[in-house]
Amino acid sequence: MRIPDYPSQDSESWAQVDAWFSEKLAPEDADLKYALANNAEQGLPTHDVSALQGKMLAIFIQMSRAARVLEIGTLGGYSTLWMAKALPPHGSITTIEFNEHHAQVAIQNIKNAGLDKRVTLYRGAALDVLPTLAAPFDLIFIDADKGNNPHYLEWAIRLSKPGTVIIGDNTVRGGNVIDSSSKDPNVIGLRKFVDMISEDERLEATAVQTVGEKGWDGFVMAIVKAG
Repeated sequence: MRIPDYPSQDSESWAQVDAWFSEKLAPEDADLKYALANNAEQGLPTHDVSALQGKMLAIFIQMSRAARVLEIGTLGGYSTLWMAKALPPHGSITTIEFNEHHAQVAIQNIKNAGLDKRVTLYRGAALDVLPTLAAPFDLIFIDADKGNNPHYLEWAIRLSKPGTVIIGDNTVRGGNVIDSSSKDPNVIGLRKFVDMISEDERLEATAVQTVGEKGWDGFVMAIVKAG
């Protein structure tokens, strides 16, 4: 069982339920299994989305008919693979990873899956890469250092169009997001991220709390409104 990021006394039960739903609804193919095994062998942190969350991202891509996807924070490319496999034949993913070792492992996983022509990985700080990208993207997944989430949101909006879906991961953090006195830069960044979304008339948004193999966390999801 994965050690949850935000555990509780119910963590084992949450993980068992996740495993049951994953087996029924989100079975991992050989490429995804290879990616997780390679990530572990190469010493990457176990911060990947769960299989169910990866399938959720894939379904969002299919529901929104996204063809151009931007991912901020690649890690070992597990979520990248889920999304890339859901794209239409002409679709593409641009993903950004700051850590050189993580990026190297992600490239291995992407090439193993035969998706290197569909995925473009940029190595470096996202705030350096984002200004060089061409808009618009249809779906943007933000899953990097949370302290910079407000800046990532600003760029996500600049790189969007009406109908673009913006998803922020790890936004509950075991409930810590509601702690207004927190000195944790991740919590501070997430609170500002949510405040910015709530105050931006261009965005329609909601939040979903999740429990499962990763513990207690969640997502914020927004769509860029027409006009």
